[in-house]
Order: sequence, then C-alpha cells, then structure tokens
Amino acid sequence: MLGNHMPRQCGIATFTTHLSDSIAAEFPGVDCFVLAMNDAGRRHAYPSRVRFEIGESDLDSYRRAADYLNVNRVDVLCLQHEYGIFGGKAGSHLLALLRELRMPIVTTLHTILAEPNSQQRAVMDELTQLSERLVVMSAQGRTLLETVHGVPASKIDLIPHGIPAVPAGGRSKHQLGVDGKSVLLTFGLLSPDKGIEYVIDALPAILQRHPETVYIVLGATHPHIKERSGETYRLMLEARALKLGVDGNMIFHNRFVSQNELTEFLSAADIYITPYLKPEQITSGTLAYAVGSGKAVISTPYWYASELLADGRGLLVPWRDPPAIASAVDGLLADEPARLAMCQRAAAYGSNMRWPAVARTYLESFERAHVEHEQRRRTVFQAKTLARRPLELPPFTLQHLRMLTDDTGVLQHATFTVPRYDDGYCLDDNARALLLTTLVEEAGTEDVEAVRLLSARYLAFVSHAYSKSIGRFRNFMTYGRRWTEECGSEDSHGRALWALGTVVGRSVHPGRHSLGGNLFQAALPALAAFKSPRAWAFALLGVDEYLRAFQGDRAVQSVRKTMAERLLDLHQRSSGSEWPWFEDSVTYCNARLSQALLVSGSRMENETMTSVGLRSLDWLFSIQSSPEGNFSAIGSNGFYRRGKPPARFDQQPVEACAMVSAALEAHRITKDRRWRDRARVAFNWFVGDNVLHQSLYDPATGGCRDGLHVDRVNENQGAESTLSFLLALADMRAADRADAIDFTEAKRS
Repeated sequence: MLGNHMPRQCGIATFTTHLSDSIAAEFPGVDCFVLAMNDAGRRHAYPSRVRFEIGESDLDSYRRAADYLNVNRVDVLCLQHEYGIFGGKAGSHLLALLRELRMPIVTTLHTILAEPNSQQRAVMDELTQLSERLVVMSAQGRTLLETVHGVPASKIDLIPHGIPAVPAGGRSKHQLGVDGKSVLLTFGLLSPDKGIEYVIDALPAILQRHPETVYIVLGATHPHIKERSGETYRLMLEARALKLGVDGNMIFHNRFVSQNELTEFLSAADIYITPYLKPEQITSGTLAYAVGSGKAVISTPYWYASELLADGRGLLVPWRDPPAIASAVDGLLADEPARLAMCQRAAAYGSNMRWPAVARTYLESFERAHVEHEQRRRTVFQAKTLARRPLELPPFTLQHLRMLTDDTGVLQHATFTVPRYDDGYCLDDNARALLLTTLVEEAGTEDVEAVRLLSARYLAFVSHAYSKSIGRFRNFMTYGRRWTEECGSEDSHGRALWALGTVVGRSVHPGRHSLGGNLFQAALPALAAFKSPRAWAFALLGVDEYLRAFQGDRAVQSVRKTMAERLLDLHQRSSGSEWPWFEDSVTYCNARLSQALLVSGSRMENETMTSVGLRSLDWLFSIQSSPEGNFSAIGSNGFYRRGKPPARFDQQPVEACAMVSAALEAHRITKDRRWRDRARVAFNWFVGDNVLHQSLYDPATGGCRDGLHVDRVNENQGAESTLSFLLALADMRAADRADAIDFTEAKRS
C-alpha cells in the first residue's frame, strides 16, 4: 500500500490504515505493508506495518521507494491517489516512482476532476496508463474516467468505501452524555469547504420544533488549514453559534478520534449531516460511514452524496440553504417511521461496505491485475524480442583494441579514445584480450595475421606476469614496466587461468598451445587456497576450455569437481527462496558464477549443479530487467546488498558481457529459445536498449564507453569496457553461426 497512514490526520491516512488492517486480518498469509507519505516537515510515529517513508517534496525518496519495492519483489502495489499528497506540480513526483516499478499497480482514485487543468490531466492520464487497474468508489467516478480520460471500462473496478461495524444506539448516547437528546452529527477534519455554518444557521428553526436537539461537530481542524490559518474557521463557527444563541445545543469535539470512538458517536447519532460545498467531490469516507452504518442522512448534492443517497437512502438539500436543512431535520425527527425506514434502506445498501467485504473485493482486483500484468509483460517482451531479432549485429573491428595496445600489452584506461599511460597495464585486461583473440582466431573471421600478432603479445604479458617463486600472477604494471605488487588478486589469477585454458583448448598455434598449457598447469595449484567465488568461477571456465583438448586429464578433472562443489555449497549455504544467490550481495561479473555451475554441471552430468546454475541465472536476469524489458545492470555505485535497494548506477559493460555469455551457455545446454532471446536483450544494452537509451558502443572506433551514469554515458573507452563489448559481440556472432549451421542441417534432414 502506498498512501498516507495514521497517525497522520487525514481521510486518506484513515482509509489506507483501515484497508491494510482489513486485508491483513482477512488474509493472514498476505504480507501487507505500507509506504507512507510524509507531509512537508513532518515525521510520524508509525506502526510496524509502515516500512518505508517518502518525503512529499523529496524526489529522490520516490526513486528509492521504487527500488525498495522492486528489490522486495512485491506482487502488487495498491496506490491511494489524491493530487495534494504528492510533491511536484499536480503531484507529478509520484510518476517518477511508478515508472520504475516491475509489479502491477492498482490505483484507488480518491479525486477525479471533471475539468482538470493541463497539469492535472497530464498526471492523471499517465497514472491511468501506468496502473493495471483503477478503483473508483462511485459510478460517477467510472463515468469521469471513461469520458474525461478515455479509460476503458474493463480496466475499472467499482469498490465501495469501507466502513466499520457500528453498534446499536442507546448505550452510546449514555456514554456521550446525550441521553434523551436528538443528536445531529457532522464529523471529519474541519475546513471552510465543509459548510458547517449553514447547519448552525438552521439550528434556531430546528430548536423551535425540537428543543432537545444537540448538534455535535466532531473532528480537529485539518493540519494544513491549521498551518495556514490557525483555528479561524472553528472560532468562526463557535462565534456564530454564540451569536444565534444555540451554543448550548452544540458540542465541539476538537480532536482526531479513533475508529472505536467514531463508531460510538455514529451509534449515538439520529441524523448525520454533510453540508459540503464542493459539487465535484467524488467520494466521502464520512458519508460512507454514515450510510453504511444505517444512519438517516441529510446532505448537499455533491456527486458522491447524490449517488449514495439515491432511492430514498437519504435527503438532499440545496447548497448553502439553512431553511432547507431545518425543514429536512424537522421532517425526519417528526416522522420516526419514515426516518427508521430510511435507516433500513441505508443499512441494506451498506451491507457490502463493511471492511472485510471490501478487503476481499480488493484482493480480487489484485489478482486480476497480477494476471493481466503478466500477460501484458509476456506480450510486450515477445514483441520486443521479435523486433530485435532481425537487427544486424554491429561490425566486428579490433581498431580501438589496437589503439590501446603497445609492445608490452593492452593499456588499462583511456581518456576519451586516447590511451592513458598514467595507469599502465593489468593482467585482468591482458587476460581478457588473450581470451578474445584466441576465440576470434579460432573462428577465422578476421585478419588472421593481425589477430595472431595481438594474441602472442597478450600471451607474452600473461607469461611475464607469472611469478614462479610463489606460483601466483602479478596484476598491475606501470607504464615504465615495473610491477607494483608481488602477488595479484585472486580474481586476476582466475581470469588468467580462464584465458590460458582457452588457449590450450582452442589455439591452433603449437607454440602458444604449449606455453599456455605449461602456465595453466603451473598456476592451477594456487586455486585450492582461494576464497573468491569469482576466481573459482573464472578458473572453472578455464578448466572447461582446457579439458576440450585434454579431457582425460584426471588431475584437472579433480580440480573441476572440487571447485564446482565448493561453488555449489556456497550457493546452498547463502541462498533462500527470495534470494537464490551465492552471496549476500550481487556485485560484479555476477553471471559468471551461474555460468561456471552451468558449464561444470553439464560436463559432469550433475543435474543439481545445472539446475542451480539455471535458477540463479534466471533470478539474476529478473533483477537486472527494467520495466520496459531492457537489461539494466546492477550498479557498481553500491551494488545490491541483501535486504537493501540495488544500486541502479553506475552500470558496467562487464556485467552485460557476463550475462550474454551465460545466457548463451544456458541456451546451449537447455535448447530453450528464451535464453537466446535474453542474451540478445543483454547485448542490446551496449547499443542503446538501456535505461538511458544511449549507445555505449562507438561505431567510429569499434570501442565501448566505460559505463552508464545516472544522467549520461562515460565517454572514456578503456580496455575493460571495449573488451567486454568485443567478447559479447564475438559470443553473439558465434551463436548466430551455430544457428545458421543448425538451420542448414535441419533443411538437409
């Protein structure tokens, strides 16, 4: 639920509180919690059901709320909408939240205007489009949605305003000290549009015929009115009663009452009066309470009252007309059978307005929204997927990679497209480059001689990085060719094993094949002491490549079994039903963890490993999908910690690259075309199908920009980003070639 919540004092706060309470009571298995709107400058002592607070004018808090809902995998959001409770023009801040959501939205509209201004119309039109279903509380509301905003009737649910159960009278009059009195009641937050002064003006005439009448005005002044004008309106009402000599027959209860107290007052009332002054009022919780409780009601003819009091369920009087109010009160007090008959008609109408019944109807709306949302998502995703399939992949060029490569190896970073010497080289990037050139050379689709020269240079760097004395690789080297450390990271060691295993498994060059094998065997033992799951995963991918050439190597097979079981055990210890992941955080190169289990489980014919790999990858893809169906990588500016919102930026190319490769591996293993489509979705992140709709791929250089910030792309084209793009492109091209071969073989058969 998103809306105001008690102890904030307003009608929507009361509504949200009672509806969420009723849903929780009727459906104990449903986790119903609230995101509460805080009015400017105020904080409230909310109950535990309120789990997130949004500052009315704090646009960032709306976006954080969207992240919170997405992270917690909420099934449906029930929004309580009133223009005035949200920040921005006509409450437009709300849209920033709704646009980001991945779940269906069911919006209860507490105000629908017949003549909205341009800003109100724009907000409402987008709100109705973003909502899966719209709840109105009156037929007039449905008509306005259809005629003013063009909403189809099939999208609208008419659900009455909920009401509490009200005990019979008698005892309540005694408790309130009005035994033997005829009680008139108006309740709700006071404001000048309530028209209470016209009932006070009618009291002298009423008291002439019914001197034992008491008029109770129950409710505090609306906080916003009090902030602007103090108690001016209430003081005016009291002064008016004093001037007319009816102050002795009036009781002002200047406080916001609980539901239990309210039912006592309703029980004691003989006639309820709503003399409101706004014709366009589309709903009124106070009127709903009165009618549903079987009270005789007198009201001005605002929209909601005209509908609720039809068919003899109440009396309508003209606007600002004290004599008409007096006449209506006199008629009901003088004719008890007529008044009781009116009460019976109102009570019968209100039988379906009790909160438990309303809660059940809301759950039905939620179920419809959930089904329709899933159907629409599938339709949209399928349409987008079909639209993407015919798109050609970008041309493959090593132009920018050559620019970043010198006689030593590939430099880490660039300023725009110019290599940056200050940061030197690293094993991570040279291992990636070796992996890429080995795959490209095997495919034979590029300039073989140029690729061979680059591949030899990267292998030379990897070889130089290996320290025989400790059996580990060094990672960082300055531009002056000095190592900055004696031992590099576990992850860089794992990447080197991956690249070397690929050289062994795929290279056709005898010299590189031999050197790669020697380095692989020398560096493999260090893996046993590693703690990094990503190092395990990178190494497992390298082991799989190595075993393509030497599948009978029992020692390497044993390493694969140990490392894969270690990764599987990590998943089993960390994961839960809502968090099927290997760690308590989702950080970088995440899909490589799932991919390593998929590859290892497939080769070892271990169904548990394969199943865990698929399930974890499916979850990872789901949390990295935008509402529009685009890939949206977990941001490196905070990552995604269990129980906290995921960082949306900065999104890195390595994450899209990993998802492309892992999804294609899942497709190879399962033959499920869905994974092929997901790989394309992830790849398209590079070419503009992302949350900013900006391309990271630079067709002028063939390189890739360094990431997506919240408002722009990072224009630098470093080695990690460019290699991530080129690896993803190489994987996609290889998958296309495999598809073409499968298609040709199918035609032949």
